Amino acid sequence: MSNTNLMWAVAAIIVVVMITMGVRIVEQYERGVMLRLGRLVGVRSPGLNLMIPFVDRMFKIDIRTETLIVEPQELITRDNVTIKVDAVVYFAVVDPAKALLQVVDFGKATSQIALTTLRSVLGQSDLDELLAQRDKINQKLQHIVDEHTEPWGVKVSVVEVKDVLLPETMQRSMAAQAEAEREKRAKVIRADGEFLAAETLGKAARIIRSEPPALQLRYLQTLAEISGEGNTTIIPIPMELMGGLKGMLGGGSDTDGGGR
Repeated sequence: MSNTNLMWAVAAIIVVVMITMGVRIVEQYERGVMLRLGRLVGVRSPGLNLMIPFVDRMFKIDIRTETLIVEPQELITRDNVTIKVDAVVYFAVVDPAKALLQVVDFGKATSQIALTTLRSVLGQSDLDELLAQRDKINQKLQHIVDEHTEPWGVKVSVVEVKDVLLPETMQRSMAAQAEAEREKRAKVIRADGEFLAAETLGKAARIIRSEPPALQLRYLQTLAEISGEGNTTIIPIPMELMGGLKGMLGGGSDTDGGGR
């Protein structure tokens, strides 16, 4: 009787072990690639999945977006400037079966493709292009890397150049160039301002000279502005005296003109 009970216990243990080995739980962010005797039989969805022990094998593939950091690389641009650049790559598995069967390690393979593409593309770009057209270069990098990883079932969504480290001598040269450019713009702005001011003053002088009432109004306005200040004593000059002075100046001018 004891032997019978022992056999039933062993049988129950075997059944429990078989059931345990035949059950796989796939998380929401995973997909289960099922191989039966080494052949692909399908991709299992999240949840409880059954498999045949010793016959089926399941490989869980994470389909979340992963971040890959490309370590700083020293390279030479097309205009022979030595720089150091680093980048970040965002990718995700979109075809778990290909990611398992087409490449040994899709993460490492994506890293190497991103590294070689970064060196190739930036080596064909000028320094000014790299600094001024970063978005365009990032899009080009993303397109090339994504083309290489597509057969592996990997989608590269973003390739972003993070930092561009220039040699110290190049930094000083660029700083001096930027300072000279700022000084040039400041001088041009000052010269334009002086030209406009002189042109405006010339117009005002011509109007006042041709319109005597304008001179009187300007004179009164100037007196009002001066009187608005602090302890100031104003001695007004009669406009007739100013008119006589203007006549004298005009007469002198005519005399000079007649002597020519």
